[in-house]
Amino acid sequence: MTTLVIDNVGLLVTNDPALGDGPFGLVRDAALVLDGGRVAAIERAGAAADERLDAAGRCVIPGFVDSHTHLVFAGDRGEEFAARMAGTPYEAGGIRVTTQATRATATDELVRLAAARRREALRAGVTHLEIKSGYGLDVVTEERCCAVAAGLTDDVTFLGAHVVPPEYEGRADAYVDLVCTEMLAACAPHCRWIDVFCEAGAFDAEQSRAVLTGGAAAGLGARVHGNQLGPGPGVRLAVELGAASVDHCTYLDDGDVEALAGGDTVATFLPATDFSTRQPYPDARRVLDTGATVALATNCNPGSSYTTSMAFCIALAVRDMGMTVDEALAAATLGGAQALRRTDVGRLSPGARADAVILNAPSHAHLVYRPGVPLVAATILAGSAAWVDPEEHGVPG
Repeated sequence: MTTLVIDNVGLLVTNDPALGDGPFGLVRDAALVLDGGRVAAIERAGAAADERLDAAGRCVIPGFVDSHTHLVFAGDRGEEFAARMAGTPYEAGGIRVTTQATRATATDELVRLAAARRREALRAGVTHLEIKSGYGLDVVTEERCCAVAAGLTDDVTFLGAHVVPPEYEGRADAYVDLVCTEMLAACAPHCRWIDVFCEAGAFDAEQSRAVLTGGAAAGLGARVHGNQLGPGPGVRLAVELGAASVDHCTYLDDGDVEALAGGDTVATFLPATDFSTRQPYPDARRVLDTGATVALATNCNPGSSYTTSMAFCIALAVRDMGMTVDEALAAATLGGAQALRRTDVGRLSPGARADAVILNAPSHAHLVYRPGVPLVAATILAGSAAWVDPEEHGVPG
């Protein structure tokens, strides 16, 4: 096979402390050797390979791993966002607006819309992502959404338990029964994970438990939306059931933090959501200092976080959540991989998938130092250039 070297890397972030300086394995004046879609070696600048890509002294980081997205949907909720910015409180029920539009949209159009968002994420440096359903809320549309997502990632999450749809108003238990039986049976073949919105206005602890245990019986791993709109049982339920991740974690009490520290469930923060909904930002420092694992994700969705920019999430996490630049980058790469229980992505060490981002900057600190500026010069996916900035002439497209 043809080997490729990304040469003259000014600063390489490997996320492997055995390969470089500090806990994030920083290597200067490096060459990243790729072979067969995998990282083959980290060498000094000037390493030989069949093909060469000159990073020209710029920073190279692992591709972002976005462990929480909702890319499959139709419709627009820009007016709702504008109203929220004018003072209208966020409510989970806005999901039903997107559900109506998604149900009415043909599968081919859902494919087109989701693929466009995936391309946008690639331009933002996201090399691997998770995609949830959750805007169908009936058997046919949930299955369609899971199938569309499966065309874009192998980390598909069945989220039939997003909210109770209008036709089941006042009959939440009956809807949970549908989710755990016919809907789960239709969607599970497309999915790796199951999720539930354990929150006031969505599903309570026992309903959430039923959904997650039903998914486990069908062979799906557990994920949880929890503690977004206020204190609640989501975090501790996730840890109790061994969920891979509990996401949002905006409102954490001491018991929640202790549970995260004592388990292996990743706390996934979604700061762009807190930005968009005017919720308080969570105190990530408090969780990190216990030794718990944290991740950052975009939560790309039409209602509460319509962004694919992980750089934006990193900047928010550093500015408002008490994280250092290194910690935030690690949470958006290695942390996302851990939230998906993967060892092949989120790092640039031998054997990992060759997913890398060349930044048009000398350091990853510029992701925060220059907020809002598109700094991705090229996105390398499994050893090939998946996206290249049109202004870049030295990177093969």
